[in-house]
Formats: sequence, C-alpha cells, structure tokens
Amino acid sequence: MAYFENIDKIKYEGSNSTNPYSFKFYNPEEVVGGKTMEEYLRFGVAYWHTFTEDLSDPFGVGTAQRSWDKFDGMDLAKARVEAAFEFFEKLNVPYFCFHDVDIAPEGSSLRESNQNLDSIVAMIKDYMKDSKTKLLWNTVNNFTHPRFVHGAASANNADVFAFAAAKVKKGLEVGKELGAENYVFWGGREGYETLLNTDMKLELDNLGRFFNMAVNYAEEIGFDAQFLIEPKPKEPTSHQYDFDVASGYAFLQKYDLADKFKFNIEANHATLAGHTFEHELHYARVNGLLGSVDANQGHPLLGWDTDEFPTDLYATTLAMYEIIKNGGLGRGGLNFDAKVRRGSFTPEDLFLAHIAGMDAFAVGLRVAQKLLDDNVLEGIVKDRYSSFYEGIGKEIVDGTSDFQKLEQHALQLDEIKHESGRLELIKANINQYLLKAYAGE
Repeated sequence: MAYFENIDKIKYEGSNSTNPYSFKFYNPEEVVGGKTMEEYLRFGVAYWHTFTEDLSDPFGVGTAQRSWDKFDGMDLAKARVEAAFEFFEKLNVPYFCFHDVDIAPEGSSLRESNQNLDSIVAMIKDYMKDSKTKLLWNTVNNFTHPRFVHGAASANNADVFAFAAAKVKKGLEVGKELGAENYVFWGGREGYETLLNTDMKLELDNLGRFFNMAVNYAEEIGFDAQFLIEPKPKEPTSHQYDFDVASGYAFLQKYDLADKFKFNIEANHATLAGHTFEHELHYARVNGLLGSVDANQGHPLLGWDTDEFPTDLYATTLAMYEIIKNGGLGRGGLNFDAKVRRGSFTPEDLFLAHIAGMDAFAVGLRVAQKLLDDNVLEGIVKDRYSSFYEGIGKEIVDGTSDFQKLEQHALQLDEIKHESGRLELIKANINQYLLKAYAGE
C-alpha cells in the first residue's frame, strides 16, 4: 500500500527551482569541507513527530490527516512502519530515530509490551535490508505513562526505578538488534515540582547509578553505540536535573560518566534554558562532548517546547559553524525533532517541512564553511585576545605568573587601552555571506 502516492522522490533542483517538492540548497552529493552534504549533515527523521503526532494541543483535538490512522493496535504500528520507509525513501534521508512506544503499543504488562516490540523490530529490520536508511538512535519513553508521574530513574518509588531499568534494558537490546549508532537518554520527568517533598541528593545519586547500570549492560551485550544525554531545563517539571549542557557535564563528572557520554543538543531546549543554540553546541564542543543534534527551533514569543522545523538561516549557520569546528558530528546526526504546525495537517506537509529544514541546514553548512575558509570570525577572536599570546598575558596562560607579578605589572600601567568589539560589523559580515549564498556566489 502507498501512503504518499502523490509524492515522487525529492530531488535537488537548485535555488531557481519553483517546485516546492524539491531541494533548493541541499544537494546530498555536493562536497563541502571535504565531505558530501549527506555525509556532513547526516539528516534523520523523528518517528514520533512524523508518524505518531496527531497535532493535538491543550486547546484542541488532533488535526493530522494520516491514512494509516484508520488502523489501530499492532495493525497501526505495522502500517506506520510501511509509511515510514516509504517516506524515508522518497525523502532520501540516511537516518531515523524512535522511542519504543513510537513503534509499538504498550501492552497490559511489560512482557506483552516487549512482545509487541519484538514483532515490530523484526519488521523494521526486514525493511532495513532493502533501505539506505539506518537507525541514528533509539530511546525509551519513560515519561508518558502514569507510572512515571513522579519520575523514572529519579522516582521516589523503587518499583518505578526497576520498571524504568527494565525498559532501558530492552531498549539497549533493540538498539543492538537494529544497529543503532547512538542511544539517547532524555529524562522527560527526571526532575521535581518542588523541593518541599524532594530528596534531591538521593534522586541524583539514583540517576547516576541508573546510567552506570546502563553502561555496564551495554558493555555486557556488546552494544557499542555512543551514549547521549539530551538536556532540557523545564516542562513538564519546574526543574529538570539535566537543565543544560553545563549542568549535565557537572553531573557526568560527579558520577564518573564523562568518558561514557556525550550530548544530544536540541535547539528548542537551549532557548528554554535561556541560551542560544550555538551556546549549547559551543559549550559541548570545547569540552569534547558534542555528540548529536535535535534540529528544530522554538517560537520566540512562546515559553514552551514548540518544536518547529528549523528555517532560521542565521541559527543554522552558527550551528553548523560549531559542528564544522567539531570536525562534524561523528556518529551523531541532525535529527528533525520537529513537528508541522497544527494548521499544516496534510501528508504532503510532512515532506514540505523536512525539505525546508534540510535546505536551511544546507545553507548553514555552506555559509559556515565559507566563514571558516575566509578566517572571518577566527581572525577577529584571535586579535581580540592577542594580549594573551605575549608578555604578561602569555605568562598568565602558561601558569608562570602569580598575584605578586601581576601587581607589579598593574602598578606600571598608565592606562588600559581597549579595542572596539565591532559586533555590528561582525553581524553585517555574516549577513553578507548569507546573501552571497542566496546569490550562489
């Protein structure tokens, strides 16, 4: 059965194309920085937003028109697999991602849920034999069901901790079975509403124990995927323990996990934490922890996780600047953890949204590489900190100075001279590079 019969395979047609079902900037075979765009960007489709999202919100029922929704139960799960691989092939995307409950319904018991998973995993594995699309990462949903009302690995109930562990154990086995390149931990409810009834130390210690158990089991079964933590500051809890990359890094160091995990960074989560997307990428990069990216954007006027498809070229350029400086994403990728708007309810909108996001990151890749090739920002930064490359500044950096030497230096200063940061000029230069990209220069 064809689920997208009105859509042909999406091809690159260039910036002058007027065909909405074509890539204007994303050319998978174009070489940028020594790699093809497909190799550099490693795009992935989020199973949950693309095939299970019904576009409901707190004020209205779902509007999504999906032909597979005429089924239910396991028949629905099987139809989604069929639709997913048709979508992957027509979009020509190399990766996809999922939670356990995205691909198979929960049963009346953990045993029945695992049986459902086994059936769908076998079907996916069979489809993957004839598909270029691989599994970028998988994870488990330890946040939707009422059993996780007080958290999962950080829950106040040991039975819930055990149930969450059993689900992750199965998730690791599924990841190995399907050849996942990464495994993601997103603590949807790992946090608290109030400290008035919370033992924070116990919850954090248990979270550390949980992650160490996961590492040990992965090693035991020979699952060598890259482990990723996905930070998010709030929603649904008022505070989540993996608030941002910085707090997540502190957590990893405390529980001896810093050499076992990297970060899966989501743009919309960064903005909810009061950071820019590039800040989170940069912080992870300079600490050797940039693993993968959930590519989306938030709405600047809304204070929740809107998960919009990325179309802001300024943001994608600065994001790709960090990713290129990271040497790429290694085993990670750019997963579109994004959903179409409630008013974009047709099946065709799923393609149009992904095309927009893929083109936006392709522009970002081209412009960021050009900025690096021309030494635009690197030269500015080097000049700005030039005082630390010689004299007293070099002594500070080399660790050969102390307060006495610094005092003697300061006493000899008649005045301190500053240079303009010229931020407006820098942004104007970036705009110029973006406009040149539009012009094909």
